[in-house]
Amino acid sequence: MEISLDVPFVLGVLAEEQQLAQREIRELGVVQAYENSRLRHDARIAAAPDVSTLACRAGCTWCCHFSVDIRGVEVFTILDFVERSLPAEEKARIFSEVRANSTALKGLDDMERMRHNVKCPFLSAGRCSIYEARPQTCRNYHATDVAGCQQSFEDPDNLEIDPEFAPMVYQAGAAHVDAFTRAMREAGYDTNVYEMNTALDTALSEPDARKRFEQKRRPFKKLAGDAVSGEFEDLAG
Repeated sequence: MEISLDVPFVLGVLAEEQQLAQREIRELGVVQAYENSRLRHDARIAAAPDVSTLACRAGCTWCCHFSVDIRGVEVFTILDFVERSLPAEEKARIFSEVRANSTALKGLDDMERMRHNVKCPFLSAGRCSIYEARPQTCRNYHATDVAGCQQSFEDPDNLEIDPEFAPMVYQAGAAHVDAFTRAMREAGYDTNVYEMNTALDTALSEPDARKRFEQKRRPFKKLAGDAVSGEFEDLAG
C-alpha cells in the first residue's frame, strides 16, 4: 500500500519525542524513560485522524502468531511487567512457551521466521496478557481490513500479501519509535533488534543481561542482534 507522507507531521513527532526521550533517559534512566514513552506512543496513535478506520479489535488474534522483533529495553520492561503483574501459574506458562518458541525459531533467518507462525506466549484467552507493555512492533501493527491479516496467517509462505493500514496511524507510530530509538542510540544504548522469544529466553538465562544493557554494553552474550534503520531515517537527517 502506497501512502502520501505528511512530512511536517512526521518531522514534528520526531523532534518532539526525541527531545523528551533524551531528557528522560538522562534524568530517569533508559527503562523508566521507555515506560513513559509507551504512554505517549499510545496517545499519538489514538489521536491519529484515521484511527477510526482500524479493524483491530479485542479477540482478533491473527497477528499474534507473526514474527515480532524487539529491542533490549523492551525485553527488560516486558520481564518487569510479567514479574509484577501476572500470577505465578501464568508466568510459568509464558516462560514455558517462550522457551518452546525460542527453540523452534532459533537458527532461522528473517525470511524463514516470517514464514513460520508461532503463537505469541503472551496470548491468553484471545487477549494480550501484557497489553500495557506490548512491544513497539505490536503497537505499530494495525490493519483496516481483517481479511489481509487472516490471509497472512493462513498462507505464511506468501510474502506478497500486504494488509491495508491507516496512513496517519502508521506515520505517528513509526515516527515515535524512530525518535525514541535515536535518543537511545545517541545516549550509547544498544538499539539492535532481536526476535522476541529468543531475546526473552536469552535474558532469562543470562542474569547479567540487564546490567550489561544499562551499562551501555551489548546485553546478550549468546545472541547477536541486527541493526535496523528507522522508517524515517532519511527525514531525520
